[in-house]
Amino acid sequence: MRAHFPHYDASMQAAEPLIAPWQACLELGFERRAAGTLLARRQHSGPLRVQKSLYPEGPELCHAIVLHPPAGIAGGDQLQVDVAVGSAAQALLTTPGAGKWYRSAGPAYPGSEQIVTLKVGAGGTAEWLPQENIVFSGAMAHMNTAVELAEGARFIGVETLCFGRRASGETFARGSLRLATDIRVGGQLLWRERGRIDGGSPLLHSPIGLAGFTVCSTVLAAGLDVAAETLAACRAVSAPEAGAQSGVSAMPNLFVGRYLGHSAEAARAWFIELWQHLRPALIGRAAAVPRIWNT
Repeated sequence: MRAHFPHYDASMQAAEPLIAPWQACLELGFERRAAGTLLARRQHSGPLRVQKSLYPEGPELCHAIVLHPPAGIAGGDQLQVDVAVGSAAQALLTTPGAGKWYRSAGPAYPGSEQIVTLKVGAGGTAEWLPQENIVFSGAMAHMNTAVELAEGARFIGVETLCFGRRASGETFARGSLRLATDIRVGGQLLWRERGRIDGGSPLLHSPIGLAGFTVCSTVLAAGLDVAAETLAACRAVSAPEAGAQSGVSAMPNLFVGRYLGHSAEAARAWFIELWQHLRPALIGRAAAVPRIWNT
């Protein structure tokens, strides 16, 4: 369902002529076979694709890179990614670069939306590790992520957001970003988070909001209680940029990490160090950084 954005401002209209928005959907199905995990099903409509299956860690775990050839998400675009990971299958999904959420194209197409669903069968693992999202001033964006885990399934995800384009002197002065994340285990709701950040809002500078930072990152890991020694190791991971803030917490079946800073690269370095502790504990594998992140 398309999100409703009531605060469209005509000054946010893009300079380019209006064009029809993209409607895109990608469906992926990973299955465990004798030879390992296979990308057994892929269907798409519109400009969403997946590159060929990659196996840098061996045949049991499939890496897939989700491509959006237009490179940016403009006003009115709707993207949907549905991923099913079968029992005992293992999949890691990432993106080839930063997602860019452009300012709204005009009142005819005020909002853009991305919906990601991941369903993981018993004993399966899914890692949703997209690169950062850059939210331009004037963007009207809605990001919705829903994870459904069977008993015994595992999930690790990261979401990094950059507000405005700091290197260009652009702040997030107008527009709105809405966030929705749900995680269920065995049909029971484990985690529900809703967020709304408006351009120019006091929340951008409030200590209960972004506290003046322009980059925030959230790490979620679900499906297993994090051991005390793993949690202690994660708490010892410090923010790699001066003045940045980070913290982690755990509850039954769930781990949460938060980062506030000004650098997407520093946020990624912080996540990788956390991941080096979390991944062996949750899925029994050492962290293996996707090669695409280095290009």
